[in-house]
Amino acid sequence: HVQLVESGGGTVQAGGSLTLSCRASVPINRYCLAWFRQAPGKQREGVAFIDTDDSTTYADSVKGRFTISKDNAKNTLYLQMNSLRPEDTAMYYCAAEDYCGGSWDLPENYLYWGQGTQVTVS
Repeated sequence: HVQLVESGGGTVQAGGSLTLSCRASVPINRYCLAWFRQAPGKQREGVAFIDTDDSTTYADSVKGRFTISKDNAKNTLYLQMNSLRPEDTAMYYCAAEDYCGGSWDLPENYLYWGQGTQVTVS
């Protein structure tokens, strides 16, 4: 059973930066990993994805501002968020899946989820 624990959320002013972390209970090298976010009243949306070969994909809304990365030795996934905007305010979740054939931005394609960390941009 894979456990994911996010950290690093908080409140920041527009234009600021935050780095989210997601620590896994198992080695992550064979998992596809993603960050999602969900604002109140909205559907959960994919933010960024990193494949087992370290290739990355981003939602258009965060391209050029956010960077997804991972450290296999630390079993940790990261999301560096720069130039934050009020519309980035949401609960952020990390997700993992060991079958990587589906669309990266569909929540139903991920079996393992963290509990979420809140990001608020004022």
